[in-house]
Amino acid sequence: MPTTIPIHPPHTAVLSMDMQTGIVSIYAKDEVGFPERAARVLAQSRQRGIRVIHIQVGFRKNLPEVSSRNSIFAAVKSSEQHQKLFAGEAGEIHPALTPHADDIVIVKHRVSAFIGTDLDMILRANEIHTLILFGIATSGVVLSTLCTAVDLDYRVIVIKDCCVDQDAELHGALINKYFPKRGEVLTADEFIARLTPPSS
Repeated sequence: MPTTIPIHPPHTAVLSMDMQTGIVSIYAKDEVGFPERAARVLAQSRQRGIRVIHIQVGFRKNLPEVSSRNSIFAAVKSSEQHQKLFAGEAGEIHPALTPHADDIVIVKHRVSAFIGTDLDMILRANEIHTLILFGIATSGVVLSTLCTAVDLDYRVIVIKDCCVDQDAELHGALINKYFPKRGEVLTADEFIARLTPPSS
């Protein structure tokens, strides 16, 4: 994996994953400026012509998408309290990250943004081969989506200060050890600086 992954806007997409109001309020409650930082990444990406894709967890009534064998989502299916996290205002994308008219919103029913969705089809139809990833949680959607993306031959950049996890030690291990072996890891400011053309 190269130290610096080239960013060609027409062939790049930024994935804002599971950044829903209820999830942000739980996982990022102690992260000052977290949604605003992510919003800057999206705004600068749009300005440079990078496709913005929002990944959102959602289920039909009675959660027919969830198997009792799924250890993660079966707990959601059996708990009305957990289901409230993905319904109504709590389930909507955080107000700081409200999708724009040209953004794409994909609803998923598993941890990975790829499993059971048309994400890969959309990316390939638009000749996108580089993905900018961030979201909640680092050890959940970010890890799962990154692993699938790398296996599908996408180049991956993770925005580390737009990811958060309830397990700080695991978050650090993924950000500092695991992700850099499979892609590139940048802060929001480093990513935005990479997008900014040098002054003449």
